[in-house]
Amino acid sequence: MKLDPLVAKIIVATNFDHFTTSDVRSAYIALKKDPSLDPIKVRRNIYADLLKLTKKGWLKRLMSNKKSFTRFNKTELFDVNELNLLAEVNAATAVHTESEYNKHDKLLSKLNQYKAELLLNIGESEAYKELYSEFPELVDEIQPEFNKARDNNTRILGKIRAIEGLLAQDESLGKK
Repeated sequence: MKLDPLVAKIIVATNFDHFTTSDVRSAYIALKKDPSLDPIKVRRNIYADLLKLTKKGWLKRLMSNKKSFTRFNKTELFDVNELNLLAEVNAATAVHTESEYNKHDKLLSKLNQYKAELLLNIGESEAYKELYSEFPELVDEIQPEFNKARDNNTRILGKIRAIEGLLAQDESLGKK
């Protein structure tokens, strides 16, 4: 069962019982200290986690006469040790996923940098060709610079292919 580790940390507290989703959300936002968090999305995710625990029998959902007022109580089946273990496993998975995501982002950033550099060098090569057409008498000055730009293009294209190969490999591993 997937469960946000921070939600688990909040609800295992001994003094935390007979709570609402908003109570958990307030504690979550206070502990997370991330101003970019959307409280509505956080509440939805927390509610989904609380429903998972309700289906497992660890929490009991108490509905009031008002439709939007729901409280949760811990049941006798509520197992702090198992919930902590579950939270640790989910936290480890989240860190692994985050590091994979960061690696992918860094590779994409590098790929875009190399592609921009390649476009710049292609423009340089084309400029040397145009200059050669306009000033054939400067062939001795233009040719070495053109050769350098062409070699640079080949080197950068190799880097692009290497990164694209890594990204394709990651993508195929992700599908498996």
